[in-house]
Amino acid sequence: MNDLERYIKKRKTRDPEFSRDYEAGYLEFKIGVMLRQAREEAGLTQEELARKLRTKKSAISRLENHAEDIRLSTLGKYATALGKKLHVSVG
Repeated sequence: MNDLERYIKKRKTRDPEFSRDYEAGYLEFKIGVMLRQAREEAGLTQEELARKLRTKKSAISRLENHAEDIRLSTLGKYATALGKKLHVSVG
């Protein structure tokens, strides 16, 4: 475990609010990374995907870089445009 991981672990135990916010922020970041990776694996640029979705490149960038509060319908359209299916699970 590196210094950053130790700090985060210690801070989470001391500060429940930090822990909640950290987890939520991490999940949003992770979703954005997954969207970007799926697009890149499909061999599409943000601009090409935007054309397929009839939106602007800036909208794709916003999804990939600030993935908070994304509608399931938007995720479904994104996946479909990449030739993929959206799978949702609750854990």
